[in-house]
Amino acid sequence: MLAAQLWEGVNSGDSLSPRRCLKYCIYFAGCADRYLAKLSSVGSISEEETCEKLKGLIQRQVQMCKRNLEVMDSVRRGAQLAIEECQYQFRNRRWNCSTLDTLPVFGKVVTQGTREAAFVYAISSAGVAFAVTRACSSGELEKCGCDRTVHGVSPQGFQWSGCSDNIAYGVAFSQSFVDVRERSKGASSSRALMNLHNNEAGRKAILNNMRVECKCHGVSGSCEVKTCWKAMPPFRKVGNMLKEKFDGATEVEQRKIGSTKVLVPKNSQFKPHTDEDLVYLDSSPDFCDHDLKNGVLGTSGRQCNKTSKAIDGCELMCCGRGFHTDEVEVVERCSCKFHWCCFVKCKQCHRVVEMHTCR
Repeated sequence: MLAAQLWEGVNSGDSLSPRRCLKYCIYFAGCADRYLAKLSSVGSISEEETCEKLKGLIQRQVQMCKRNLEVMDSVRRGAQLAIEECQYQFRNRRWNCSTLDTLPVFGKVVTQGTREAAFVYAISSAGVAFAVTRACSSGELEKCGCDRTVHGVSPQGFQWSGCSDNIAYGVAFSQSFVDVRERSKGASSSRALMNLHNNEAGRKAILNNMRVECKCHGVSGSCEVKTCWKAMPPFRKVGNMLKEKFDGATEVEQRKIGSTKVLVPKNSQFKPHTDEDLVYLDSSPDFCDHDLKNGVLGTSGRQCNKTSKAIDGCELMCCGRGFHTDEVEVVERCSCKFHWCCFVKCKQCHRVVEMHTCR
């Protein structure tokens, strides 16, 4: 998300190059909005001076960075994971989580309290919690390891063993680092309340979907003894769940109940949102027309599906402007055969397909 040039893969949902991801991912993870400015070209976040270079951090975040240097590379990986997942989930929509070489990297889409901003905050918060937890379980961090609170025999009769993911540590770090900017403002504005709610909804998408994985031990593969551990869901599942929450997000407004400011559904006929739901304050633009000032790339040149009636169909994706049809040659692997031992040999097949792009 370089002067007048988009990141690689910006409109296709491709993953970011490692060089550009290092430059921008820390920015994305902390807020996905206005702070954590672009990181200068450093190989790793391994020195306290690097924390000072993260322009846009408030002082409490700089201090956290310095106290937790070993964790910061995990924060960066979590941000990369979040951007890639966002681009995957929205690959067939008018807004496809495109990133720009500006601040904020998603343009004003994420500064306006839209449902797109809600998803960006949720997925980035989840990405940080996920990556930090994974680093704990893999032994990368000295400050944490496997979740040792999971032990003994379960009510179902199996033995808790192995390395259970320490999701409590990952969530706690995400809360401390990602949420601190909103909380430093007193968390009283509508937007601060929205951001904090969606940050937590992202983390709950992991917390509430932890799963049990098991391994059997016994003669000839029997399951005389079964050991199990708790594991996080795949991040793709987290993305799928948050995308569903995006589609059903609740438009809210701030009200004062007693001395507390809270967010409530703007339409009183709607049921109150839960902690797992996404909420937003402002309606989204249609994302049809190119408007770089506001970070909207438009859909001109985007590939569409001629036969689909959904949002990826040419009628909706192209906003009624019509589309071009071109014949392109694609090269695919075909007639693959297994050869002993042990490799697969394939031929290259050429075929011509129609490709449709918006006018």
